[in-house]
Amino acid sequence: MRCLSSLCTLLGYTRQAFYGHQQSSLQQAYEGELIIQQVQRYRLLQPRLGTRKLVVLLQNFVKEHNIKLGRDALFDLLRDHDLLIRRRKRKIQTTFSKHWYQKYPNLIKHYEPLSPNLLWVSDITYITLEEDFAYLSLITDAYSRKIVGFYLAETLEAIGCINALQMAIDGCSDCRGLIHHSDRGIQYCSLNYVDLLKRNFIKISMTEKAIP
Repeated sequence: MRCLSSLCTLLGYTRQAFYGHQQSSLQQAYEGELIIQQVQRYRLLQPRLGTRKLVVLLQNFVKEHNIKLGRDALFDLLRDHDLLIRRRKRKIQTTFSKHWYQKYPNLIKHYEPLSPNLLWVSDITYITLEEDFAYLSLITDAYSRKIVGFYLAETLEAIGCINALQMAIDGCSDCRGLIHHSDRGIQYCSLNYVDLLKRNFIKISMTEKAIP
């Protein structure tokens, strides 16, 4: 007991503060163990359940046990117990060219635009989110390198590309004679996309070789 008193004096703590800290540490360890056990129950049903979804699922549990738990604290707890889910690396395919829609010839071989709004190039890229992906449709003016249309969507449905194209058309005073170039993806060959191009007198150009 004297050793404890001497140690507390040396560190500048009272014995009450020392015991309070010890009790708090034990309480935190107990609460952490409760949470880990509950997480493991969820993971039995869904082995790759992510931390952000666990935060939502644990809301009622922590409330019932009077536990204060934020997202960052849960991340730290799971990390300490090696329970964080590592994101799987997967190849994201944005172009699906094996479809029955009409495909169009390449109109831009050796073609160099000499001013804006002569050639637009369309593309889709994916953006990595915390636990998923989003798909960004882009329309780029080949001369100015300016992005004239864009739309961020949760899926690869054609509506994302259509919205990006509509944005580009709305910002163009006269699209007559303009060439729209893309790959042979199903989004660009879809009836609604092609119809929007034709209604605005935009020529359709596509890559010659299908991208698998």
